[in-house]
Amino acid sequence: MAQEMTIHETDVAVVGSGPGGATVARQLARAGQRVILLEMGRDYRRDIYYGSHLGALIYGDQHGFLFSEEGLNIIRPIMTGGATNMFCGCSAVPPEWLKERYGVELDDYAQETIGELRIAPLPDDLLGAASRKVMEAAQELGYDWQPLPKFMAPSRARRFDCGAKCMLGCRCGAKWTANEYIEEAIAAGCTLLTRARVDEIIIEGGQVGGVRGKLRGRQPFEVRAKVVVISAGGIGTPLILQKSGFAEAGRGMAMDPTVMVYGVSKGPGTAFEPPMTVGYSDHEHGYMLSTLIDPWFLYPIMAALKGPRYALTWRNWRRTVGVMIKVTDEVSGIVSVEGRISKPMTARDRERLHHATVVSHRILVKAGCDPDSIFVSRLRGTHPSATVRLGEMVGGDLQTAVRNLYVCDASVFPEALGLPTVLTIISFAKRLSDHLLRGVPRREAAPATASASAAPD
Repeated sequence: MAQEMTIHETDVAVVGSGPGGATVARQLARAGQRVILLEMGRDYRRDIYYGSHLGALIYGDQHGFLFSEEGLNIIRPIMTGGATNMFCGCSAVPPEWLKERYGVELDDYAQETIGELRIAPLPDDLLGAASRKVMEAAQELGYDWQPLPKFMAPSRARRFDCGAKCMLGCRCGAKWTANEYIEEAIAAGCTLLTRARVDEIIIEGGQVGGVRGKLRGRQPFEVRAKVVVISAGGIGTPLILQKSGFAEAGRGMAMDPTVMVYGVSKGPGTAFEPPMTVGYSDHEHGYMLSTLIDPWFLYPIMAALKGPRYALTWRNWRRTVGVMIKVTDEVSGIVSVEGRISKPMTARDRERLHHATVVSHRILVKAGCDPDSIFVSRLRGTHPSATVRLGEMVGGDLQTAVRNLYVCDASVFPEALGLPTVLTIISFAKRLSDHLLRGVPRREAAPATASASAAPD
C-alpha cells in the first residue's frame, strides 16, 4: 500500500551533510534562513562500533567494498559529516590555480577557517618517531618534507589516542568533522532529516522548486525550497543530477588515485602514530607523499587484493612503515545511474605514479627499511571529484543551468586537486553562502550541458 507523501517547505534545501553541505547549512541558518539539511545516512558517533572496523563496514558504501570497473576501491562513508569521519584530518590551502585558471578566489575563506578551527601541524612530540625518521630521510635525499597542517587538536581529546585507526572514525575526539558544523546549524534553527535519500530535483520552468525522495527507504517526501544546494559528493551529486535530466553529470571524474608503499623497519612502524603528520607535494611531477598505513584488520584485506602472498606481510604490521602516494590524476571515466563507475589511469597518471614509487622506495630505504621487504599496494580511490565541473556544468557562483540550483562539494573541482580537499570544499561553501546571503539579482544560468528542455518541468 502506497504511503502518503510528506511535504516540507523551507528557504533552502541542502542535500548532503559532508563539509560542503554542513558549511552551507550552518552559514545560512546562522543568518536566519530556514534550512533543511538532508542526509542519506545517519549519525553513528554514539554507536559503540563507531571508529572500528565493524563500523567502517556498516557505514561504508557497499560495506567498504565499492569498486570501480578497473578494481579501484573507493571509500565513501554514508553518514552525517560524510568523508570527514574517515579522513586523516589533513588540511591544504586551496591551490593557486583555482584563482589563476578559473578566477575563483578562496584565500580569505580558507584563512578564516584555519583560524576558526585552529588548523595547524601537531606538536613535535606527537608527530611520531617513525614518521619523523621518514621525514628526515626524505630531507637528506633533497625532498622538502614538512609537518602537515591538521584538522586535529589533541587538547580536545578525552585521551589522545591516534593511529592508523583514525581512518575508521575518530573515537578520542581530537579530530574535527563536519558533524560539528551540523550541530551548530541545528542550534541556529536548521532542520536535519537523516536517512533521507533524494531521488530527484524538482524543476519548474527552468527554476528549482525543491527535491523529492524517500525517508528510511519507503516514506516518500518532498521538500519545497526556493534554493537547492546539492552537496552529495563526487559520486552522489552526479547521480542525483542525472536522475533529474542533467545527462552530462558524471562524464569524467578525478579520484586522486592512491597507493601505499610499505617497508619493514627494525623498530616500530607507523601503525600507532597519527596518520599523515608529515609529507611533501611534488607539483612538478604531480603527486603528494605522506606517512600512512592501513589499520590492522584492513591491512591484510588490502594486501591480499594485491596478491595472496602479500597478505602474509601482516605478521610484520607493527614494524611496517608506510608512505602514501596520492597522484594528481587526469579527468577520465564515468559515474552513471546504471551503476557504472569507471576510472581508468591515463598514461600520464601512470607516469606520475611510477615517479612517486621510485622516490618512495628511496626514502624508505634511507629510513632504514629492508629493501627486500618493500612493496606497493593496490590502487584505491580517495577523493571522487570533478564530476560536475566548474566552468562546464556550473558557473563561477556554482549555479547550474537551472536557476537557484547550486552544487557545492568536490564534484565542482574543475580538475584533480591532488591535495587534501576538505579546506577547499569548506572555502567554496562559505563563498557560496555569502553569494546567497547577499541577495544579488540572479544572473542568467551558467552555460551548462543540461538544457531546460532536458530537465522535467
